[in-house]
Amino acid sequence: MKKMILVVLGLLIFTACNEKEKTDAIVMGEDEMLESPTGEASVIAVSTIQNDAGVSFTVSLRSPDTGCGQYADWWEVITEDGELLNRRILAHSHVNEQPFARSGSVFPLEESLTVIIRGHMNNSGYGTAVFKGSINAGFDKTTIDKDFAKELANQQPLPNNCAF
Repeated sequence: MKKMILVVLGLLIFTACNEKEKTDAIVMGEDEMLESPTGEASVIAVSTIQNDAGVSFTVSLRSPDTGCGQYADWWEVITEDGELLNRRILAHSHVNEQPFARSGSVFPLEESLTVIIRGHMNNSGYGTAVFKGSINAGFDKTTIDKDFAKELANQQPLPNNCAF
C-alpha cells in the first residue's frame, strides 16, 4: 500500500513539474461583462496548460443565457483554415454565472500553430468576439466574421440536450 501511494505521489509531482500554464485575458469593465449586446457567446479570456500529452484550454465566456432556450452550448478551437481541433460541450445554461470559465480535454497541438477560440449559442450560432494566437506567441482578442467556418456547427461532437 505504501509503495502504491509513493508511486501515485511521484506521478502527480512529475505531471505537475511537466506542465506549463499560460493565461491571456482581457480586463473588461463591469458593464462589458454583464451582457453580450449582440446576443452572442463572447470569448473574454483564454488560458492553456501543456504537458507531454498535449494542451488543455480553459476558456472564459460571456453569454446572454436565459435557460435551455438560449445558452452558450460550446466553445471550440479551430485552425485559421476552419478545421475543428477541439470542442468543449457545455451541458447546461449559465444564467446566474456570468462570465464563466470551463476547461477542455487535452489534445495534441503544435506550439506554433495559430488557432482561433470561439463560442457558440444554441439559438444564434457562432460569436464574433474570439481569441486568436498560438501557444508560442500567446493569444489576443479579435473579431471574426459570424459565418466563418459555420459548417462546423453540424460537425460532431454536438450537445445531446440541455440539463437546465
